[in-house]
Amino acid sequence: MKDLDRILSLLDGPLSQRRVLVVGDVMLDRYIWGDIDRISPEAPVPVLLHTHRTSVAGGAANVAANLTGLGAKAALAGYWGRDADQTELADLITAAHVDWSGMVICGLPTISKTRVVARRQQILRLDVEHTSGHAADDAAELRKRVLSLAAHCDAMILSDYAKGALTADLCTALINAGRQRGIPVLVDPKSRDFQKYSGATTICPNLTELSQATGVPVTDYDALLAAGQKLVSECRLDFLTVTLSERGIVILRADSQFHSPARAREVFDVSGAGDTVIATLAAMLAAGLTPEAAIPLANIAAGIVVGKLGTAPIDRNELIAELTQSSPVGSAEKVLTRDRLVLRAKEWRATGQRLVFTNGCFDLLHVGHITLLEKCRAFGDKLILGINTDASVQRLKGPTRPIVNQDDRARVLAALASTDAITFFDEETPLDLIRAIQPDVIVKGGDYTEETVVGAKEVRSWGGRVEIVPTVEGFSTTAIVNKMTTPSC
Repeated sequence: MKDLDRILSLLDGPLSQRRVLVVGDVMLDRYIWGDIDRISPEAPVPVLLHTHRTSVAGGAANVAANLTGLGAKAALAGYWGRDADQTELADLITAAHVDWSGMVICGLPTISKTRVVARRQQILRLDVEHTSGHAADDAAELRKRVLSLAAHCDAMILSDYAKGALTADLCTALINAGRQRGIPVLVDPKSRDFQKYSGATTICPNLTELSQATGVPVTDYDALLAAGQKLVSECRLDFLTVTLSERGIVILRADSQFHSPARAREVFDVSGAGDTVIATLAAMLAAGLTPEAAIPLANIAAGIVVGKLGTAPIDRNELIAELTQSSPVGSAEKVLTRDRLVLRAKEWRATGQRLVFTNGCFDLLHVGHITLLEKCRAFGDKLILGINTDASVQRLKGPTRPIVNQDDRARVLAALASTDAITFFDEETPLDLIRAIQPDVIVKGGDYTEETVVGAKEVRSWGGRVEIVPTVEGFSTTAIVNKMTTPSC
């Protein structure tokens, strides 16, 4: 992927300094799970044998949860009721680290969607919502709160599910505020009249929504995209972002098109995929990426969430894993900078793999080293080596060491099937490196005790452990050097 290194770098830290305001229709998504194996004797309907229930943030709240899942900061504004669903939803978005100071309690019920699911098949959806407008006092309070929050954000998302939160006047006020501050304003539309969103940075419809807005049939693909390009000028947009389902995503500018194809993967549920797309795009635009660089990432993120069952936000580590898992890992690719190693460790952890760490000089590789590394692999799925730099070895062993320079030591170790990643450390101990990668297991040879292993306290603090393996008697680099330098009889 173009800009991969920059994207990985953003996901690993700088994105956490970007704040995105999400305004729109907030709802609770509830799932009732079970199995069906008979028809009711009372009526010709299936009987669901209930197994469990789950609840997640939905609508605009899911957009905000996607943002924090990516590592950005999110503020949420909209309406909810004074009821049990509000309490449950507040707990969910608090757990997702979303700032909900923009939420207004209104006299209407909290919007909810309850889906009944049997063996991964949705068989019924029960909606609780309102179609009447909000009271003038509530609307004024929401406007006051969102304009205050807009003054301290790096991007805005208008998540319009046509439930009444985003009136035309509020959309205009937010779009104008965004333009004045020079920040991107993105819209997920449900209104057929895109003039409601005039002046936004981009509107993000799917093909059906674009068809409804233009009057061009979905089946006439080329004509529909051409009509979308006209909307860019008519609605004073920077560009239009159209999600194409299995075809991917296309950016439409007044005079050009940019298409990002979807990656083929199994689809379980498309719920919330649009939320993931707009959240990823907004976060990356806020961080300074161009739309053309951000859209392929949004495409990948959406592909991850449709592989889950039910509404679920993206997680940064899932995205890192997807971005890096197809990279070839030959011996040269195992030798990593510390920053790149931290990213790879997060990728492995995101896919449920246990990380094992050991360290040493590994000056002249011998059977003792090989035995240690082979035993390390038995404690987890990925083995990470920390190697002392040449300067560090000199401080430890004296001016005549190392015999083999650090780059050559690393390449030899990387050629072993037992190793998965290698990096250098120049500090007196590898403690900073251990804290950065947070391994599940630290392994050292039998000349150590658990109390003397650097990082033992830290690895136990995050649920890991220390393993001590017996050394192979008679094998050490020092012994080999002495044998080489001692004259034979």
